[in-house]
Amino acid sequence: MPPSRIINVSSDIHRYFKINLDDLMFEKKYSSQKAYSSAKFAIILFTYELAHRLDGTGVTVNALHPGHARTKMTMRNIPWIIKKIMNLFSKSPEEAAETSVYFASSPEVEGVSGKYFKKCIPVKSHKMTYDESIQKKVWEISEKLIHI
Repeated sequence: MPPSRIINVSSDIHRYFKINLDDLMFEKKYSSQKAYSSAKFAIILFTYELAHRLDGTGVTVNALHPGHARTKMTMRNIPWIIKKIMNLFSKSPEEAAETSVYFASSPEVEGVSGKYFKKCIPVKSHKMTYDESIQKKVWEISEKLIHI
């Protein structure tokens, strides 16, 4: 029921590998890093497309980069020396959650929709994410994948 907020958690890693619409499911060649980046890229495309579709309804849709969090999941299978370095630049889970909490509760972003945020500040996502034809294509592929 409006006013409502949809908050999609993405990542700045979306900037490093482009989405491949011809092999969205990585059936031809799998790479865990590329698959993760592609998924985060798709979340931003989905966010922008959904924001267009919900325009004027009172429901806002935004994506955000929470920052790298120091958790057991994100640090597993990483050599100890890399962990030491990553710990210098990583956030606690509570710090990483700050942007999500801000968007869920702050009156300052009420009505803001179709944006990508980092540290509670709107920033530009990869230039391809603004291509409305790619947004629609990913939406259509997603519908087919879930049989809608």
